[in-house]
Amino acid sequence: MRFAFATLISLALFSAAPAFAQELVPDTIVTAKARVIEVISREERYVPGTPVQSWYQKIRVEILEGAEAGKEVVVENDYLELLPGEIFYLTHYTSGLDATDYYAVDEPYRLPALGVLFALFVAVVLFFGGKQGLRGLLSLGGSLFFILFLLLPGIVQGYPPVLVSMLVASFIVVLGSYATHGFTKTTSTAVLGMIGTVIITGLLAYVSIALTRLSGFSADETIYLNINSGGSLDVAGLLLSGMLIGTLGVLYDAAIGQSVSVEELASAGSHLSRAEVYRRAVRIGREHIGALVNTLAIAYVGASLPLLLLFYGFGTESIALSLNREIFATELVRAMVGSIGLVLAVPLTTAIAVRFLVKKEEHAT
Repeated sequence: MRFAFATLISLALFSAAPAFAQELVPDTIVTAKARVIEVISREERYVPGTPVQSWYQKIRVEILEGAEAGKEVVVENDYLELLPGEIFYLTHYTSGLDATDYYAVDEPYRLPALGVLFALFVAVVLFFGGKQGLRGLLSLGGSLFFILFLLLPGIVQGYPPVLVSMLVASFIVVLGSYATHGFTKTTSTAVLGMIGTVIITGLLAYVSIALTRLSGFSADETIYLNINSGGSLDVAGLLLSGMLIGTLGVLYDAAIGQSVSVEELASAGSHLSRAEVYRRAVRIGREHIGALVNTLAIAYVGASLPLLLLFYGFGTESIALSLNREIFATELVRAMVGSIGLVLAVPLTTAIAVRFLVKKEEHAT
C-alpha cells in the first residue's frame, strides 16, 4: 500500500510539472588544490550516532587552481585535522536545484611525499642492484604497462577476465624474466614453469570461486565499480584476476630460483643423473616454499589486519560464522589458491629445468 501510494504521488507530481522536471540541472562537482590560511576554531565533537569523538575545525582557505584560483572561503572540516599552510584538495559542490554552494575537505596533498618515496626507492634499487636493479625497474614498468593498457581495458570492454588475466600474466612473466635475467636457457625454463603454473592456478581459482560461491562483492570499491559499469562487468572474474596478478611476484621468485638451482647442480655435479638433480633441486625448493608460503600468508593477514581486529576485539559473532562471511572467505581462498600455485611451481619448474638444462647422458654416482 505504501509503495502504491508513493507511486501515485510521484506520477501526479511528474504529470503536473513536466516543465519543472525538464529544467532540473545536475549537481556540479569540482575538486582543486587549496591552502589553509587560518584555523578559525577547533573542538572535539562526537560523531553522530557513535561514542567516538573527532576533531572539528572551521578553517579559512585559499583556492590555488581552477576557475576560482585566488578565492578565499570558509570551510567546516570534520574529515581530518589540517594545519595552517597545509595544502589539500578541496571539493566544491554546486546544487543543480537552487545553485547552493558547499565546500568540503577531500584529501590531503600526498603527491610530493609520494614523489620523494619513489625517488628513494629508485635510488636504493639502482645503488645496490646495479644493472640487475635497472633491469628490475624496467621489468616493473613493463608489468604496469600490461596491467594498465591490456588487463584493465580488456576487462572494461567485456572480455572474460579469466582469459585476459592469464594472457596478461603470461606477458608479465615473459617480459619480467627476459628483461631481468636475459635470453638464456635457464630463463626460458623458468618462463615455461611460470606459465604452466599460471594456467593451473587460474583453473584452481576458477573452481574455488565456484565451489565457495564467492560473488566478488566483498569490498566497497567493487560495489561502486559494479554500479558505475551498469552491472556489465564479471565481478567474480575480477576476483580471480586479482588472485592471479597478486601471486606473480612470489611465483617469479620461486621459478627463477629453481631454474638456477638446477643449472648450478648440473654444472657442479656433472656425474649426477637427471633424477638425482631433480631430487636435490626439489630439496632446495622445499626450503624456499616454507619461507615463501609464510610470506604470502602473512602479507594477506597484514592487508586484512583492521578486519581481523574488528571481528576479534569487537565482534559478537561466532568464529564459524565470521569465517563463512564472504569478506573473510575471499581472503582465505586468495591465500590458499596462491599458496597452492606457489607450491606447484617448484616441482613443475624443476622438472622442466631438468629436462632442458641437464645433459641426456646419465652417469652412475
